[in-house]
Amino acid sequence: MNRGIYIVANDKVIDNAIALLNSIRFYDQEVLIYLIPFNENYHNIADKLSTLHNVQLFPNLELIEQFTQRIGDIFDKDFLALPNKMRKLVTWFGPLDEFIYIDTDIVVFEKIADNLDKLSEVDFFCCDYHHANDKLRNIFSPLVKEQQIFSDSQLEDVFNSGFWASKKGIITEQQMDNALRECASHREYFDFSEGVTDQPILNYLVLKLIAKRGNLVKIPGGGSGSWAGSQNFQQQDYALYDRGQRLKYLHWAGIKIKANSPYWELWEYYRYLHEGKFAFIPKLTRRLFPFVTARI
Repeated sequence: MNRGIYIVANDKVIDNAIALLNSIRFYDQEVLIYLIPFNENYHNIADKLSTLHNVQLFPNLELIEQFTQRIGDIFDKDFLALPNKMRKLVTWFGPLDEFIYIDTDIVVFEKIADNLDKLSEVDFFCCDYHHANDKLRNIFSPLVKEQQIFSDSQLEDVFNSGFWASKKGIITEQQMDNALRECASHREYFDFSEGVTDQPILNYLVLKLIAKRGNLVKIPGGGSGSWAGSQNFQQQDYALYDRGQRLKYLHWAGIKIKANSPYWELWEYYRYLHEGKFAFIPKLTRRLFPFVTARI
């Protein structure tokens, strides 16, 4: 069985992607990782990530182009702010039997692929508190609840689209096509007011088509948070903790990563991990990245 990670990226987000991949490889040198190009401007990032971390290009670029065309045929031009963000949906038809999808504005703090073991219990899982904090915001309009498009219990499973996992074949191409056409016929179901693109549609697909769902934070006492907008996390040894629990990952969702952004120094550490920019380099870093040297 092939297990691994997918990302979607292009040359514009190369720094974020390097930070993410540095953090993944910090804890896991072996996991398979595939790059799905966001658009045609991906050759620099593909070369860089391949050289640094053995990231492979999604093997069926024709499938991606066909899917992109299908999205353009199904949805009106003004429906989706960034239609190419929908390319992450090809993960269900890629080379990995079990996979985690991760946005590039994330860094991880553990061997993240180990979480795929959860797929022995469910067919899809996320790991965030969107259901508790933002609820239906940036996903569905109140109409979905009012018209009972989904039950209250189903709506408790809404999630952020930046980190989630599933299995190849759980959704067929025909099922996805039908569900996407339903979405295109009911713009009133969705909350696009803050410029999101894929998140409302992905939530609709998952709630509609995958019955066995899970959320890694839904454990007794609650799991750790993950949003960089939270000021409650404590840093220790280039990882973050929430009420004593180590975060699985940190996501700058809706936050531009730049100097003075929340947890900027942590992002910067992972971004330059292999370039020796920082004076203090933990032993684990030297073991995984022996070419790292301290900055003078």
